[in-house]
Amino acid sequence: MLGATGTIGRATSAALVRRGYEVVCLVRPPAGSSGARVPTTLSRVMEGASVRFVDVSDPVSLDRDGFSGSRFDAVISCMASRTGAPKDAWAIDHRAQLNVLEAAQRAGVDHFVLLSAICVQKPLLAFQQAKLAFEAALLASGLRYSIVRPTAFFKSLSGQIERVRNGRPFLIFGDGTLTSCKPISDGDLGGYLVDCLEDARLWNCISPIGGPGEAITPRQQGENLFELLGRQPRFQSVPIALLDGIIGGLATLGLIAPSLREKAELARIGRYYATESMLVLDPQTGRYDADATPSTGTETLIDFYRSVVAGGVLPERGDHAVF
Repeated sequence: MLGATGTIGRATSAALVRRGYEVVCLVRPPAGSSGARVPTTLSRVMEGASVRFVDVSDPVSLDRDGFSGSRFDAVISCMASRTGAPKDAWAIDHRAQLNVLEAAQRAGVDHFVLLSAICVQKPLLAFQQAKLAFEAALLASGLRYSIVRPTAFFKSLSGQIERVRNGRPFLIFGDGTLTSCKPISDGDLGGYLVDCLEDARLWNCISPIGGPGEAITPRQQGENLFELLGRQPRFQSVPIALLDGIIGGLATLGLIAPSLREKAELARIGRYYATESMLVLDPQTGRYDADATPSTGTETLIDFYRSVVAGGVLPERGDHAVF
């Protein structure tokens, strides 16, 4: 397992353990750690799996500390760049993934399961291009592969729960119906990634996947959240033109101050998600198709909202925070 410390990686590791697999999680050493001992927090989070510390940017470390002469049947990689900024994306979503693929080939691994993203269908951003470049390398590798392109995650759509609970309006772009998605839970996605090891129909193919139920727009997300809180819906619209102005300003300033170039790319990422649906894209019409987007699992976004409103813990979003 790669990317096992993220929420989806943890769910996938737990699903593997439940189904009886022997799981080894390759993770980066904690800052200042010699790697000699597994921190208690990691042991608790990845209960039932063993942990090996590796530097995914170093092929020698992957061979020596990761695969380490052991026999592995498969690799599942949930590894992804934290921010999506160009330097980070090409270092992790492409180069580090290539390092893992090459180490897996040297170790005789038979099957590589990759967690990608549905947004690579329309690759306007550096992280999407990096993911696609690695997908191409995996397809050409000769290994059996399963490439999974999920829609929006619950974690990504949880950022306004506290905002609304504190009496503030729900932010939308435009009228809140510009985009839609079929959100998928960590648990349902983790189970699907494990299915890729067992279901031959998911071998040697690229699988877009969403959660159960109909596609949902941001406005519907807000309406459902207000209903669960017993409040009248209140929305605040953010014009797309405002995002364009921010991007243009940062891009111009980035010519003078390189540190602002990354901020411009992050703004472009925000605009992308504000204007593009996370659904299957019909290449003939150029339109997103909810009916063509497969569904899996049992937990809906509204189920998740309901559990959080009832006292459940919000996921840590880190660099994925937008609002």
